Amino acid sequence: MPATVLPFLMFQGDGAEALEFYLSVFPGAAIEQIERYGEGGNAPAGSIKLARFRIGEQTVMCTDSPVKHAFTFTPSFSFFVECDSQDDVGRLGEILKQGGAELMPVGNYGFSTLFTWVSDRFGVSWQLNYA
Repeated sequence: MPATVLPFLMFQGDGAEALEFYLSVFPGAAIEQIERYGEGGNAPAGSIKLARFRIGEQTVMCTDSPVKHAFTFTPSFSFFVECDSQDDVGRLGEILKQGGAELMPVGNYGFSTLFTWVSDRFGVSWQLNYA
């Protein structure tokens, strides 16, 4: 059996920017481990070779792929965030969707008191919920 299963985000050159953005958006978020490409590596110096960061109790891994791909993130994968307050749903939704998209506006959809689904400027989807 696997010891752990972690979400893994593969960016194409903007991983460091995304990581800094997530650390600024979520209070208490932190880098657990980071390795960057050096000079003469497969990717631009300073880009993320491999990182682990934590949002809440969830550890996430990410990288800046040195190989360019014809695919990126889709809403079929999203982070589901249980918020502590209704204000957090609105605040986080507004911040995360800047430069991205609002997939479902803030509202009561019957399965929770308040919910929104957004895609950030990096293409990562976030479902924000307040039960």
